[in-house]
Amino acid sequence: EANTMKQWVRFPLLVIACLLTYESNCAEIVGGSEVPSHSRPYKAYLSTMCGGALITPNWVLTAAHCNIKKNIEVTLGAHSLIEHESTKQIFQVRTVVVHPDFNSSTLLNDLMLLELGRPADLNQYVNLLDLPNSGEDVRPGTKCTVAGWGKISFYGQTSDTLQEVRVTVIDRELCSNFKYYKGRITKNMLCAGDENGGKDSCRSLFCLMGDSGGPLICNNVYRGIVSFGYKCGLPKKPGVYTMLTTEYLEWIQSIISTTWRPRPSSCHPPIGYSTAETVLGQPIQWKDSST
Repeated sequence: EANTMKQWVRFPLLVIACLLTYESNCAEIVGGSEVPSHSRPYKAYLSTMCGGALITPNWVLTAAHCNIKKNIEVTLGAHSLIEHESTKQIFQVRTVVVHPDFNSSTLLNDLMLLELGRPADLNQYVNLLDLPNSGEDVRPGTKCTVAGWGKISFYGQTSDTLQEVRVTVIDRELCSNFKYYKGRITKNMLCAGDENGGKDSCRSLFCLMGDSGGPLICNNVYRGIVSFGYKCGLPKKPGVYTMLTTEYLEWIQSIISTTWRPRPSSCHPPIGYSTAETVLGQPIQWKDSST
């Protein structure tokens, strides 16, 4: 049936399991502030209480550990999760594609693609976040931003409006040492937080609200996906992100065959966007959004 979600690879994660692990896999924004309404038009909210990014009119990129239920629903064009907003577009997911090497215990290869049941209607409230043109590493000290809905402190109040925090990339070797994540950090992961603590994409104790799967934006480029961490805002437990490496970008392209992109307008693109003519060296076949 057309409305039946097809899953190529499925790793069901029980919410209760999150209570039993050292690290929790869901994320919220701590130490940030509310963004201007509808200023991040690529942001997606999943019914699994995760986030994601719209990368083509038909596909959302998110974290694999967000695949915790059947019949996932995706909301685009939201600023408030509870208020009625005419800008919202709601979709059933047609296809779930989890990275074939995803490990639900270690969270290696924590990325997933969701094909929407119909193409999104692109406008000023719903638009695309371009994938990077290369999978280069992000240098320690780089300033990045991550946005999401959910808790604004680990045990604190939740926010139903989109929040964003500025974080700093931390040296991978340092982040993997005994005082941080004890060898768990791989070359395909990024760590980012604040050296004094208090700023993070925070992990929820109950894995029920947050922005796991949301995009990490560094120098206006999509560089990572919110993956895991320990509690939130702790100076030696920064947020950990799946880095968009060349290998991952090639996998994404192989799944979505993303050659459809709306031609850039004459206006300056929003933060995180590019107007590149190629993705990983492959020419983009532009299509007028009116057709």
